[in-house]
Amino acid sequence: MQSFRRLSKSKLGTGILILFLLLILASFALADISNLSQGGSLPQTTLARVGKVELTANELDTAMQRRLAVLRQQNPQATYADLAPEFDAIVDSLIQERTLWAYAQKHGFVVSKKLVDAEIVKLPGVRGLDGRFSEAAYQTFLQQERITDAQLRREIETSLLQRLVIAPVAANVRIAQGLARPYADILLEQRSGSLGLIPFAAFANGPAPTAAEILTFYRQNLARYTVPERRSFRMARITPEQLGPVAATDAEIAKYYQDNQATYGGVERRVLSRATLPDQAAVAAIAARAKAGGNFAAAAAPAGFSASDVSVGPQTRAQLVATAGEAVAAQVFSAPSGAVIGPVQSSTGFDVIKVESIQTASGRSLADARAEIATKLTDEKRKNALADLVGKIEDSLADGRTFEEVATANKLPVLVTPALTRAGAAFDQPDFKLPADFAAVPGASFDIGADDDPIVEPLPNEAGFVLVDVAEVVPAAPAPLARVQAQVATDFAAKRAQDQANAAATRILAAVQGGKPLAAAVAEAGIAGIRPPEAVELRRGALAQFAQQGQEVPPPLRILFSLAPGKAQRAAGPSGIYLVQLDRVVPGNAATNPQLIAGEVTSLQRSAGAELALQWLSAAQRELKVTRNDDAIQAARNRILGGGGSTE
Repeated sequence: MQSFRRLSKSKLGTGILILFLLLILASFALADISNLSQGGSLPQTTLARVGKVELTANELDTAMQRRLAVLRQQNPQATYADLAPEFDAIVDSLIQERTLWAYAQKHGFVVSKKLVDAEIVKLPGVRGLDGRFSEAAYQTFLQQERITDAQLRREIETSLLQRLVIAPVAANVRIAQGLARPYADILLEQRSGSLGLIPFAAFANGPAPTAAEILTFYRQNLARYTVPERRSFRMARITPEQLGPVAATDAEIAKYYQDNQATYGGVERRVLSRATLPDQAAVAAIAARAKAGGNFAAAAAPAGFSASDVSVGPQTRAQLVATAGEAVAAQVFSAPSGAVIGPVQSSTGFDVIKVESIQTASGRSLADARAEIATKLTDEKRKNALADLVGKIEDSLADGRTFEEVATANKLPVLVTPALTRAGAAFDQPDFKLPADFAAVPGASFDIGADDDPIVEPLPNEAGFVLVDVAEVVPAAPAPLARVQAQVATDFAAKRAQDQANAAATRILAAVQGGKPLAAAVAEAGIAGIRPPEAVELRRGALAQFAQQGQEVPPPLRILFSLAPGKAQRAAGPSGIYLVQLDRVVPGNAATNPQLIAGEVTSLQRSAGAELALQWLSAAQRELKVTRNDDAIQAARNRILGGGGSTE
C-alpha cells in the first residue's frame, strides 16, 4: 500500500494526476476478495465481468503501458518484466474500478458531462495564454500524456464516483485511545546491543585472477555482461521552424487588447461618499446640505450617519452597478469630481452620492502594449499551427505513408542514430551523444517494433515534437570477453572478497552462538582492518523516520528489532557484512505520552477508513457477482510479461 501511495505522488510529468485513481484503488488490491467467482464462460478477450461492465485485454494493456511509463520516469531501462510483482494488483485494481462503475450504473449514480468538463478545465496545461480553456492546448496535453479524450473522461468520471461513493464510507472513523495505547507502547520500546561490520575491503588484496578464473567467472555470469537490446532510430524533429512565418495580425492584436481591458487599458475608479434611506425627503435634505458646500459627512450627520457610514472609497463602475444599480452608476460615472447626485432611486432605497475624486484609468495604450500582445498571440498561433502540423503528420501515417515520405513532404530534418540502449547509450560508439531534447526519446519509444508505424513523441520544455521510426533491432547478447575482460577481473576480485567476508561472518556468528559476546568473537577472528563492534541503543519509533522520508529501514536496524535478547544475526550491506547482537529489550510505556497515543489514534483511523472502503468494495462485488476469466488473465500475463515486453 505504501509503495502505491508513493507512486501516486509521482509525476507522469505532471501527468501523475491521470494515474491518481488507478493507484489509489490499487491500494485495495492487496486484500483477497474471496467472493470472485472463477469462470471460463467469458470470451477470451474479456478478463473479468462485474455486473454488466467488462474488463478487456486491451484495457489491461493500456493500464500496463501507462504504469510502465511511470516506472520509466524513475528507471529509463525498465521493462514489462519489472512489473511482474505488480501484475495481480493491477488486475485486481482494474476489476475494483469496474465494480465502482457497475455499482453506479445499477443504482443510478450519474456523473454529468458538465461535471467532467469542470474537472478538465482545472488540469494543468489545458489553458491558453488568456488563462481560459484552449482546445489546442488540450489536444497537446492529451498527446503529451498519451491518453485519449474518452480515456481521460472515463478516469475523471471514476475519480468523481470514488469521491462521491467510496470516500464517505471511509470518512469519520473513530478509534478509542485504549485500542491505540498498545501500538504507542511498541513505539517506545528500547533495544540495545552491538553492531559490527566486516568490510569487503579487508579481503581485497588477494592475488590477481588467472585467465582461467576470468573465463570461468565470465561464463558463470553471462547475464551480468549481457548488453541489453538496442535499437537504432530515425528521428525527425517537428518544430515551429517548419511552419514558416507565423505572426499575429493587427486585427487580432486590437481585438485581444479590447477583450483584456482590465489587464491593459486599466479601469477608472471614483472615490465616493454615499447615504441611503428609504425616505426620499430625508435624502433630499442631505443632498441640499451637501450641495450647499462643506463636508458630506457633516451634511449626513443630522440623519444619524457617521463619517465611516458614508465613506465608500474607490469604486469601479461594475462595483457600483452591483450595489446601486445601472441607473445610479450611469449618473455617478458621468458627473465631474465634487458633484453631488441625488436624491436618486437605487436598488436599496433613495441615494445621495458625492464624487469626492476621480482616479483615472492608469493602463497602457494599445501602442504601448502592442509588442507584448503580438508576442503572446504569435506564440499561441505557432502552438496551434504546430498542433495542426502534428495532426497532419499523424493522419499521413494513418493513411499508410512511410517515414521517408512524411519527412520529405514536410521538410523535416532527419537524424539516424547508432544502436542505442533504452537509456540512449551507444555501446559500439561510446562518444555518441543524442541532442539534449532527444534524451528521453529512446526510452519512450523502445517498445515500437521494426515493422510498426512511426510514432510522434512530444519533446520536453515545449520544444516541439519528434517523429520516431525504428530502423534496426539488435537483440540482447553477451558482450565479447575481450571487450569486458577488465571489468570481469574486477568483478571476480570483488566476489572473492565478498565470499571471504561471508565465511568470516559465519565463523564469528558461530562463536557468538557458543556464548561469546560479539566484540570478543570479532577480536578473536584476527582479521586486519575490522573495527571493534559499536554499542547501539534505539527506540522502535525511530524507525518510522525512515518511512516518513520514503527510505528503507537499514538492514542492521531491522534485524536489531527482530532478534531475541542474546541472539545475533548477519545482514548484507553495500560495503560489507553487518553483524548485529541484541543484548537487552526495555518495553515501552506511553502512559505519560498522550501526544504519541493521539498520533497512533490518527494512524489507526486512516487504516480503518481504508479497511471500511475495502469492505464496501467486497460487499459491492458480492451484490454484483464478479466473474474472472483466469485462463484469459494468465494468457495476458504470459503475453505482456513473458513476451519480451511487447503488448502486440
